[in-house]
Amino acid sequence: MRKPHMVHPLFGSLPNQGVITLNQLKKIVAASTLSVSAIGLSVQARADDYTIDPKGIHSFINFKVNLLGYNWLHGNFTNFGGDFTFDGDDPSKSRMDVIIKTASIDSHHTELDKHLRSGEFLDVSTFPEAHFVSTHIESTDGNNARIYGDFTLKGITKEIIIDAVKESEDKDPSGHYRTEFSGTTTLSLKDFKVVNLGPVSPTIDLTLEVEGIRQ
Repeated sequence: MRKPHMVHPLFGSLPNQGVITLNQLKKIVAASTLSVSAIGLSVQARADDYTIDPKGIHSFINFKVNLLGYNWLHGNFTNFGGDFTFDGDDPSKSRMDVIIKTASIDSHHTELDKHLRSGEFLDVSTFPEAHFVSTHIESTDGNNARIYGDFTLKGITKEIIIDAVKESEDKDPSGHYRTEFSGTTTLSLKDFKVVNLGPVSPTIDLTLEVEGIRQ
């Protein structure tokens, strides 16, 4: 009786005699190498680069600060941008870089905005930008994260922590793939030498909604 033939998924029927020719062995090694490389590429592809879309309706940077101990001043920065990388398989490899144009501060009060832009507060003529760049990210589930990073305001850099949540990830009607994050953090005004705003809380709360378009 003839021995059954072994069927190889790549090379078809091979004699089941315990002997593989040198050419067959070379083909198997080459195919295995290609398979491993393909797996590596598929893992790397999970790290996607995004450009922040500041003109979209889902991106904004808001702030609020308590005035006089009983009411709140709300406002936002209308001009900002940046980019981020999101790695769904390993969020710790993600990163974020955001630049805020400080002159775009808008409290919805014209005279107050002049004061906020002056040398007594943000000094926007000397320091036209605030900058946040992440240093490391901690996440246990890929959706909630703590983003540690350096925030520079008025030429002073301090480490801050942003508590972030991934809100959505999908294609928009035009076919662009978008990912959206929200985050909150609290800054000490004294840390950045913002001490001339009158009788206010020593801290200011920031809320960020950042939507990026995958590149």
